[in-house]
Amino acid sequence: MTDDTQGRIAELVSQNDVLLFMKGTPLFPQCGFSSKAVAILQHMGVEFGSVDVLQDQAIRQGIKAFSDWPTIPQLYVKGEFVGGSDIMMEMFETGELAQLFEQKGLASAG
Repeated sequence: MTDDTQGRIAELVSQNDVLLFMKGTPLFPQCGFSSKAVAILQHMGVEFGSVDVLQDQAIRQGIKAFSDWPTIPQLYVKGEFVGGSDIMMEMFETGELAQLFEQKGLASAG
């Protein structure tokens, strides 16, 4: 993996307050975990960007090294790695995810 890929990932993460690296797109998720992650964010009414890792093999492999997290999807909030869909679900159920968005000034519409 190249430094160039890491640079691209860092740039994407810094350009979006909420960014989801996922398989597929929010309209057409290509795996159940990505679908669940999108559903959580949409339910919370938070605007988010997404990167379809299936379209770019370098990003698909690079994001795992970038976050030191082996699976996709991956959620970033204000440049900070939050976790995958299981962590998102857990944080959503306990209210931690809503708290995180509020702390970062990204209060949801709900």
